[in-house]
Amino acid sequence: MTTDEIRARIETSIPGTEALVSGEDAHYSAVVVSTSFEGKSRIDRHQMIYALFKDEMAREEIHALSLKTTTPTEQRATAVKLEI
Repeated sequence: MTTDEIRARIETSIPGTEALVSGEDAHYSAVVVSTSFEGKSRIDRHQMIYALFKDEMAREEIHALSLKTTTPTEQRATAVKLEI
């Protein structure tokens, strides 16, 4: 699975989302900013993302997926940039 495929799946599956993904060899990192995260805990946000890749994780196409998740409001308030 490529970083572009991971990014595209996240952005098309979760409305109001922008993602930046890096990594290789089944180890990836993603920064995900989404209006869909409003009112959700960090655990709930991560579970939303992991659910998108359960099959790839089961087949170990994705061995590790490190996540930073935030809402646009949180991003502006903390000056978190969409970068890894």
